[in-house]
Amino acid sequence: MTVAEGVSGTNATAGAERIGAAFARAKADGRIALVPYIVAGYPDADTSLAVALAAADAGADLLEVGLPYSDPLADGATLQRASQVALGAGATFEASVDLLRRIGAARPGLPLVPMAYANQVIGGGDGAATAHSLVAAGASGVIVADLTPDEGGPFETVAREAGLAVVYLVAPTTQPGRRARVAARSGGFLYCVSLVGVTGARTSLPASVGRLVRDVTAVSPVPVAVGFGVSRPVHVRAIARAGADGVIVASALVDALGRDGRDVDAMGRLVGTLRTATARQ
Repeated sequence: MTVAEGVSGTNATAGAERIGAAFARAKADGRIALVPYIVAGYPDADTSLAVALAAADAGADLLEVGLPYSDPLADGATLQRASQVALGAGATFEASVDLLRRIGAARPGLPLVPMAYANQVIGGGDGAATAHSLVAAGASGVIVADLTPDEGGPFETVAREAGLAVVYLVAPTTQPGRRARVAARSGGFLYCVSLVGVTGARTSLPASVGRLVRDVTAVSPVPVAVGFGVSRPVHVRAIARAGADGVIVASALVDALGRDGRDVDAMGRLVGTLRTATARQ
C-alpha cells in the first residue's frame, strides 16, 4: 500500500500546537525534548500517578502514557510485564483515561501523549468517542502503535474534530520516500524507531542510528523524537548530536522502578540524569 493522498493529517490541531510548543521550548533552551514513558496503572493506579508526577518534576517536556493492552505487539519483555501487572491490578481503558485526567489536573502544562493500539482506540468503529474522551482527559496527542497512514485517514478525521494529534512512527526499514509521506501526516511530532525489533533497554544503540536520525529529520516538517532502546545518558547525547528534536525513554524507566514497580525515587533520579544529557553539545 501507499500512504493515502489528499489527507491533511492532524498537525493543525490544538493538541499538536501544545506538543509543538513543548519541543520549541526545549530548543530555545539549547536541548532536545525529553519524553519519559510510564505504564498507566503500573503497579497500581495511585502509584502510577506518583510515577507520572515524579517524571514531570524531574524534567519531562512531554509524557507518553502507555495504556495497558493484552497483546502489545511493539513492546518488549519489560513493558509487556508491566502491562500485565497493570491489567491484573484492574487497569482498564477507562481507568487509564482517568489517570490521564489526574495527571493533567496536577500538571496542566505538561503535554500528555497516550500510546495505545488500534483495537483499543478504534475498535470496530471510527474512534470518535475515544478521541473526544482522550482530549477531555487532557491528552494532546495519541500514538497508535499499529496504525499506519494507509489505514489512519478515518481516525485522523475524527481526531482533527476533537483537536487531537495522531502521531505516526517510522522505522529503519521504512523506505526513504515513504518516510517523508508519513512525516507529512504525523501530528505534533514524528516517532522515529531507532532499531528493528521491540522496545527494551539496550546497552548500545545501532551504529546506524545517527544516519537514520539525520535522514528522517531532513524530510520531516514536524519535530522528530527517537525511541526504542534508549536507556543511558550517552544514548541521549548521541541522539542530540545527530540532530533529533526529542528522545523517548521507556523500558529503562520501568526497570528503574524495581521488580515491584514502586521505587519512584530511583525512576525520578534517572529522569533527572537523562534530562541533563539532553543539552546539545
